[in-house]
Amino acid sequence: MRRRPEPDEEHSVLIGAVADDITGATDLCLMLSREGLRTVQVIGVPAPGTDLWGADAVVIALKSRSIPAPEAVTMSLAAARVILAAGAEQLLFKYCSTFDSTDAGNIGPVTEALLALTGADLTIACPSFPAAGRTVYKGHLFVGSLLLSESPLKDHPLNPMRDANLVRVLGKQTALPVGLVDITMIA
Repeated sequence: MRRRPEPDEEHSVLIGAVADDITGATDLCLMLSREGLRTVQVIGVPAPGTDLWGADAVVIALKSRSIPAPEAVTMSLAAARVILAAGAEQLLFKYCSTFDSTDAGNIGPVTEALLALTGADLTIACPSFPAAGRTVYKGHLFVGSLLLSESPLKDHPLNPMRDANLVRVLGKQTALPVGLVDITMIA
């Protein structure tokens, strides 16, 4: 941790993340730390007013991936409020790189709630993690060289993923419009 500020100094968290599981949160913390950010991982929603001073990045690890969506939303909003109260300049929702979810899954509802909390008009959903072999091409999620729906992960015991089309999967979870930004639009 950095030294405490003098009374007239200001400091805020650069990046705050709400993660839907501990493993993914730990992966994110490791990546942020390797990039030189002073990173703090908190397991579960910390009490409001928790002192997070000195951290460049704060990642709150939840166990919300496989619980009912309303509970995941409540838990994620509580975590996001702590992060925003710490002055986070950016808020990230860290979900599984295999988009583990169901048609009634948590990714869409939590994303909607976080957008409403922050007043943001839109966000980007891209569950890539190339170091773990998770990539997205034209809106389809791949595990190594296989579409997710053709990989062994399609039969995940808690959250099977039978559809690799991320636009279609997320579209079933949210009332918000979901679309694809093709690489040719930004390259």
